[in-house]
Amino acid sequence: MRRIFEPILAGATFRDRMLACAGGLTGIALTSFITSWILNDSAILPFIVAPMGASAVLVFAVPASPLAQPWPVIGGNAISAFAGVFCAHLFGSPHVAAGFAVGLAILAMSLTRSLHPPGGAAALTAVIGGETIEALGYSFVFLPIVFNAVCLVIVGVLYHRISGHNYPHQARSIGAQAIPQHEPTAPHSDDIEAALRDLGETFDIGEDDLELIVRQVEFHAARRRRKTIHRSFRSSRKAR
Repeated sequence: MRRIFEPILAGATFRDRMLACAGGLTGIALTSFITSWILNDSAILPFIVAPMGASAVLVFAVPASPLAQPWPVIGGNAISAFAGVFCAHLFGSPHVAAGFAVGLAILAMSLTRSLHPPGGAAALTAVIGGETIEALGYSFVFLPIVFNAVCLVIVGVLYHRISGHNYPHQARSIGAQAIPQHEPTAPHSDDIEAALRDLGETFDIGEDDLELIVRQVEFHAARRRRKTIHRSFRSSRKAR
């Protein structure tokens, strides 16, 4: 039962979860307020769209994720919304249009390195959003989608700078000390937890999977060293 309530993300702490909660609240509230102010309380355009809620989860809960970086948030939502509008105009059946919209969004995001899961919702919204979204046509891509996404990213950058997280994420060294060659370096689960505490980030991968990757890297590194030693030995024998 205890494991059910443990964080499924590597590096997640209670503090980080509280910061993510406050960040999501701040990001969505400011994004909707700013968009509404720009629209001057227009009754035609929605001031915020549902996919931004999912984007906020990524930006504030897992800011180190490749899926949460500024380009995927802005580009992924925009490209997907464009795919949704395109399919809504192309196909008469909303069922067919919905399927093609999400499929095309996944392909387009993958090709443009902007994969962002909420983009699928943006594509779907363009198809099933109702008469208001349909009347907007391709302008739906720019307002509210792109404007919402840009606002959310700006709030995310400022919020994480204040809270001490690294966003947009860049891998950074913590100045690990050199380890003597004779000292065993096989990683233990406690070592991985300690390293995650040092980095102070939440990563969208479980600790068990992370440990498996580290051990697999260690295996291949050891095999490569053995091959190098074997080649050096063979070369020395030939030289004799």
